[in-house]
Amino acid sequence: MDNGASSYRRFLDGDDKGIAEIVGDYKDGLILYLNGYVKNIFVAEELTEDTFFRLITKKPKYNGKSTFKSWLYAIGRNVAVDYIRHNSKILNIPIEDMETYLSEEQSFEQSYIKEERKIIVHKALSELPADYRSIIWLVFFEGFSNAEAAIILKKNNRQIKNLLYRAKQSLKSKLEKEGIIYEEL
Repeated sequence: MDNGASSYRRFLDGDDKGIAEIVGDYKDGLILYLNGYVKNIFVAEELTEDTFFRLITKKPKYNGKSTFKSWLYAIGRNVAVDYIRHNSKILNIPIEDMETYLSEEQSFEQSYIKEERKIIVHKALSELPADYRSIIWLVFFEGFSNAEAAIILKKNNRQIKNLLYRAKQSLKSKLEKEGIIYEEL
């Protein structure tokens, strides 16, 4: 059983340090994962808080059929999908504020992705369709197995395998246009 699951079990037994450990271990990765859905780092931070709030208040049952991390990310994905459904109207942001939002978002992402090559990969990844971004993020950046990604994305293993293949081919094509030959894909 992984550390997140034992921390969650301790939290359910009344130890508040368990939830603090979960937040500390999974917050940054969950923010960046949810940012792929909503394309706004500030909203992604709020959705991450909502995910942890849901964990604290509703105390959903973790059955151990998947890793704790994939279970938590699936909850986060559901929170993001609910947010997108309820806020499908385009938000109007004044142009003066847009520069501030964009610069703060870029500085956050650049602190997470430090090398120039990773920035180009990140840019190419952001141009991919949402399903492609999600599967690549889950498998390569978060280290989930195909089976765990299937649980999070609510697809079967064959769909995940096909989706991952198409996503890698699309990313490889975009990287080649940027002049990067990435042979590991």
